[in-house]
Amino acid sequence: MHYARPAIDVLMESAADAYGAGLAGILLTGANQDGAEGMQRIRQRGGLTVVQDPAEAQAATMPFEAIRRCEPHLVLPLAGIRALLPLLETP
Repeated sequence: MHYARPAIDVLMESAADAYGAGLAGILLTGANQDGAEGMQRIRQRGGLTVVQDPAEAQAATMPFEAIRRCEPHLVLPLAGIRALLPLLETP
């Protein structure tokens, strides 16, 4: 059940369908489980999946659920995500 409207899963699934392997999904702190299905779709379509380390998240439910359900490519602290962003830029 999605408690947020619009739910992040819908956005992520649409983006995954549109951009496939060209998409990087990054999921940060959150108090609900939405986002896990969207991250699964991104991974299934060949995109990169990155989740904030739940140990440092203000609300760990969302990143923990994404890790459990989709086995993201990377689980990083915020500093690691910040360092990754310039590497994802296209020329």
